[in-house]
Parts: sequence; C-alpha cells; structure tokens
Amino acid sequence: PQDNLKLMDEIGEGAFGKVYRGEILVPEGRTSNVAVKILKEDVSRETRDDFKREVEIMSSFDHENILQLIGVITVAEESPYMVFEYMEHGDLTELLRRTDPYLQMETKINLKQHDLVDTATQIANGMVYLTSKHFIHRDLATRNCLVGKNLVVKIADFGMSRDIYTCDYYKIGGSRMLPVRWMSPESIKYGHYTNESDAWAFGVVLWEIFSYGKQPYYGHSNEEVIKFLEDGILLQKPNNCPDVVYHVMLGCWRKDPRERFSFERTHQFLSEYSE
Repeated sequence: PQDNLKLMDEIGEGAFGKVYRGEILVPEGRTSNVAVKILKEDVSRETRDDFKREVEIMSSFDHENILQLIGVITVAEESPYMVFEYMEHGDLTELLRRTDPYLQMETKINLKQHDLVDTATQIANGMVYLTSKHFIHRDLATRNCLVGKNLVVKIADFGMSRDIYTCDYYKIGGSRMLPVRWMSPESIKYGHYTNESDAWAFGVVLWEIFSYGKQPYYGHSNEEVIKFLEDGILLQKPNNCPDVVYHVMLGCWRKDPRERFSFERTHQFLSEYSE
C-alpha cells in the first residue's frame, strides 16, 4: 500500500526516471529502508514495457546475491513504483573507486585483497543461480552490482547505470547503446548472448574488482577496444592481482565460448582460494 511508503532523498536518476531512498512500514510498526524506482510521466511505451518485464523477472528471483524486489505500488494514473531492498554502499564501481589504496581517499571502508576475492565469489554465486534459472544477464559489470551491509554484494540492473556511466556504452551501427568493453567477441560481432558471453563479462568484472574500479581498456576508444577483441588482445593482469585470479579471468576470456569457465567452476575456484 502506498500509505506504507515515505519517499526520502533522491539517490539516482536516469533517462527513465528516478531512484529514491524510502522508508516502508513493516510489521510491529517499525520502518525499513528501501530503494524506490519511479518512471517519468512521459516515458515511451517501450520503457513502460521494460519496467513491467523487470518486475516479472525480478519477482521470480530469490537468492542472497540477487537484488530483492519487495513489491510494486500502483498509483492511480501515475507510473507504478518498484520497491527494492536498500543497499547502503551503492554500486560496486563507486565503492571500489573510493577505496582504491593508490588514491588514499578518506573512507570508512578499506577493501583488502580477501574482501575483493569475497566480492567476486558472491557475484559468481549469484551468476550460478541466474544460470540455473536459464537467465542471461547481458550487462554484467560492477556498476550493476550493489553493496549492502557487511559488504553483501547483489547483482542488479536498474537500467539507471546506462545514464550515469554513459562512457561505458557505445552505439554500434543502428543498435542500442552497448557495453562493448564487457562484451565477448561473438556478442559484438553477431549479437549472440549466452551464459558463455556472461562468463566473458564476469572475467571483466574480476578485472574491475582487482583494479579498484578502473574502466576496462582505459585510455583506449571503443573502436580500439573492438579491434583489440578481433585481434585477441586481452586485458593485462592488474597490479597486485593474485595469479590464481588472473587464471580465472583468462579462463573466462577463451575465444571458443564452449571452452570458457562455467560459473560453477569459477565459483568453486574462488571459494577454495578464499578459504
């Protein structure tokens, strides 16, 4: 019910609308923080259909490393609200950049190497679940992972990151904006998206994590990145990245999709390494 929700401050904005922090009444009269996604009044029918699809998809997921949809509020003659659990540390890219030891920014959180491995393990765990549900993410990146209390990481896709991180997306031909730096060669060339292309993206996510949120192939244009992928030129090992982790990255970036590490294998690798 709408009466149970109180909108607080705005925490994000995209072409589709805005995301707010809100408070929702829960049993026993207590309040709980939530994130509320609200569409703009004048959005296209396509965006409204995407919104409905997102509700349908999100409501079918139930996993500790997937962002939880709490509910939908239908407001008369207005766009519906999507209510999610609130993740207090925001998106993973920003958290990584704030905690980069080379920048020495003042921050309450210091991410040590074991935290980075744990973060990667949690994302792999979420992807094992999505794969079991026959779901292909298509835009796996640290900007689409949110971090909550006790550094719990959850995979999401608010669609909002496309507007905040516009430099991460590139238009190929007449197609929509694409995250080419995270895409497998076959996705760029043929538009093929599979669990194996998600595995490629996970390798890039690992690289992002261990380089504290740097943009993959930074310093190079999107056209150059596409050429690198055609020529088989891969991202180099980040500073202080363990060999084992880089081995997993390379396993995700095998040219033949059938030879890439599955998420089960990746998760097992990282879990054993973090013990």
